Amino acid sequence: MTGSSQTTGAKWIAAAGAAAAIFVLSLSIGRYPLTPAEVARALAQALLGRDFGMGAEAMAIVVDNRLPRALAGCLTGAALAAAGCAFQGLFQNPLVSQGVLGVSSGAGFGAALSILIFSGTRFAPTFAFVFALAAVWMSFLVARMCGEVTSLMLVLGGTIISSIFSALLSFLKYVADPNNELASIVFWNMGSLASVESTVFPFAAAAMLAGMGLLVLSGWSLNALSMGDREAKSMGLDVGKARLAVVAGATLSTAGAVSIAGTIGWVGLIIPHMARFLVGSDNRRLIPFSMLLGAAFLMGIDLLSRTLTGAEIPLGILTSLIGGPFFIYLLRRYKGGGWK
Repeated sequence: MTGSSQTTGAKWIAAAGAAAAIFVLSLSIGRYPLTPAEVARALAQALLGRDFGMGAEAMAIVVDNRLPRALAGCLTGAALAAAGCAFQGLFQNPLVSQGVLGVSSGAGFGAALSILIFSGTRFAPTFAFVFALAAVWMSFLVARMCGEVTSLMLVLGGTIISSIFSALLSFLKYVADPNNELASIVFWNMGSLASVESTVFPFAAAAMLAGMGLLVLSGWSLNALSMGDREAKSMGLDVGKARLAVVAGATLSTAGAVSIAGTIGWVGLIIPHMARFLVGSDNRRLIPFSMLLGAAFLMGIDLLSRTLTGAEIPLGILTSLIGGPFFIYLLRRYKGGGWK
């Protein structure tokens, strides 16, 4: 094995180890602290059905409370990072993220509409998922109305649809009850894993896993698309089908993520850059490595959000506060010319 291969392998091991360590910490740390050994006994007791000496209170904390939240953070971070990575390669733009086609804006509007109609967040994940998909479909319609569905037209269509849904969301905030509904809308759109529901999570997880699987399988196609349509066609790639597969995978990943966690910025922007700095620009490696880093990052952010203060801090606030300065650091490392 060459020195370069050994270094790359070490990076994969380090990223996987960091994600696993943060996952264990997420199950251990909280108002009711547990040791990793106690967490392991609780998980074994739940899986094997044998008594390992863990009481009902500890089992409820680990299995019913922290485990679903840690799994949601893991999948959400991985999905957002994979979608952002795919869109950066597809649109050949280092500044795009998972919400470039209006997914986040559509989901935010859908959740707000649900809160107004049903006076609560019970159906917010479902409405968010449906309107996230609708926003991407409308972006495709706008691109098709304006001519050929190229990467540029998709970005322009996404910008238009995102602006429309943002305006509609602002209108819903304006008419919402300020004492109840408005607070729920604002909190949901700032992002949180505090209210992950067992009835919704399996559906969202399936969407995220399907989307991420599609993106991983599209790694070679993304490499070709990132060189431009003409070069991709010369390599025998069906550009239209390949672009549709990437958009479908990124949309499913993002829609599933925002339906359970709300709007979380920066993950799909900074994580792919960090992964690209570590393993290069080959999307066959870059996308799965971004998923590992994204999972570790968002689980860590969620752990901070519920332990820094007595009240839980929305995820979107922390990702912005941490992501902004970190992106400046990455730009300094790239020195303006390292992204390819």
